[in-house]
Amino acid sequence: MTDLTKTPEASGTPAATPEKTAAPQAPGLLHWIIAAGGLATIASTFLAWTYTTEFPGDLTVTGYPGGLQVLTLVAGLLLVLFALAGLGIKGLRWLAPAGSTKALQFLALGALGTTWYTVIAIAVQLGGIAHWEPGAYVAFVAVLIPLAAFSLKDDSRKPTKPNELPSWAEILLLVVVFALGMYAVTYGISTEYPELFIGYLLLAGCAAGALNKSGLMGRISAMASRNKQVAAVAAFAAAAVFPFTQTTDTFTVIAVQILIFATVALGLNVVVGLAGLLDLGYVAFLGVGAYTAALVSGSTASAFDIQLPFWVAMIIGAIASLVFGVIIGAPTLRLHGDYLAIVTLGFGEIFRITVNNMDGDNGPQITNGPNGIPNIPSLNIFGYDFGETHTILGVELGSYANYYLLMLLVMVLVVLVFSRAQDSRIGRAWVAIREDETAATAMGINGFRVKLIAFALGATLAGVAGTVQAHFQGTVLPEMYVFAGPVAPNSAFLLAAVILGGMGTIRGPLLGAALLFLIPEKLAFLKDYQLLAFGLALILLMRFRPEGLIPNRRAQLEYHEHDDDAGNADKLDVPDQRPPADPIAGTSKAGA
Repeated sequence: MTDLTKTPEASGTPAATPEKTAAPQAPGLLHWIIAAGGLATIASTFLAWTYTTEFPGDLTVTGYPGGLQVLTLVAGLLLVLFALAGLGIKGLRWLAPAGSTKALQFLALGALGTTWYTVIAIAVQLGGIAHWEPGAYVAFVAVLIPLAAFSLKDDSRKPTKPNELPSWAEILLLVVVFALGMYAVTYGISTEYPELFIGYLLLAGCAAGALNKSGLMGRISAMASRNKQVAAVAAFAAAAVFPFTQTTDTFTVIAVQILIFATVALGLNVVVGLAGLLDLGYVAFLGVGAYTAALVSGSTASAFDIQLPFWVAMIIGAIASLVFGVIIGAPTLRLHGDYLAIVTLGFGEIFRITVNNMDGDNGPQITNGPNGIPNIPSLNIFGYDFGETHTILGVELGSYANYYLLMLLVMVLVVLVFSRAQDSRIGRAWVAIREDETAATAMGINGFRVKLIAFALGATLAGVAGTVQAHFQGTVLPEMYVFAGPVAPNSAFLLAAVILGGMGTIRGPLLGAALLFLIPEKLAFLKDYQLLAFGLALILLMRFRPEGLIPNRRAQLEYHEHDDDAGNADKLDVPDQRPPADPIAGTSKAGA
């Protein structure tokens, strides 16, 4: 007969540990509060924030938003959408496949930063809060409500594989995404005054973090990987539309310079991102291509009285950069790490000093020394003069729009070369050398030959971009090719673009180059403090995102060994490279 008086301990049965009851939470209520705060934020943008037009953007109108109010409106709208997605509202759950809590926290900070920056700027520039209208007070308080997101329970989860949409639906969605992305980029380039650009940066940074943490970017990336050709065509079409949306060349010039910078950064990514070689003088190869094209394109200041067709000049510029890459790489690529960096830095300075001294006094008369080579004629390809205005599809395109479309084609060429090289046998050898040269050599890889090929290919791509740059700017000067300075491209900015964007990827350096060119260009009003603010931003980004904005899976795992969801936008379409867990130790180290 069983003794019912025995305790579990007396009967030898371990006592069940009582479960700790979590503090009562009402996530549904908090989500509704955040949505209400988003609605209040939206409503505030339809009220006047100040009574004078002295503050840029005309925030004096009641009835519709203007200037910085548009950014606050977008922040409020995103808050409402993601709050409803967190509630599981049908039709919106796809917005947050990895959870909505962290996304809402990012958006709450974005709304707070953008709105408070605006109303505080009004008070500072106009002389106190007496210049606030009721809308400014409402906005100031409304953006505090969504901070309730920091009281939400973290609902982060591994994104589940969604039900695949029909191919036509995915293609349509990708087209919409690329169109919205291009609009956002165009808006940032076209910001007309500093206050608007700073507000744009605050909101864009937080919105990008929110989309990444929600898993939405990963889901879109997976769709793009399933429809690679369509995604590539859609991206190219979205970029090609840009000059047709501009009425002047003011922002088209910036766009062309961004494309040149991004193309050269992608070429450097072959050397740094794939092969792991630290090159601090890469901008010199851009200069070699530019000077070569300037000398053979019919400039009145050229030492050679010849004018070759552009395609011939481009080939000669690419070959000249290739030769210089081999000449510099052959005797130096047996060096490693810091020693190689010092040698390449020296090469960059030697190139600048050499072209500066070829003025007929200190050396042969070839480059006109510090005066450079001016009066480089506009491109003329098959009778199409890039220096003249042309009408295409009923839209009048200026000279800079012509160069934009040409540079877009050059970038497509460079992306194609990079992607093919990355997936080839030599590309895998580069990665092996980058990860462990000793082990790669032991496996039969000729490290010197492989590194020399990477150096030569990277130099060639820079030379191609340099030939276009020379014709676009109409002149080449020695001070355009320095190691560091406030104006891109230079070697320091190029290296920063690769590391900031994400080494070894295609989209990473393109995004990094766009940001590193656009931000200093728009922060010129800071004058002497421009580089200080820029440096602080880089420090913060490298502290919280050391693997880059768009890293590959390997870099993601190296920097976040114990975090399965570190916010990698590429994690859904790149195979997991982690080794299986050790059944004895019970743990595994990523990248071991």
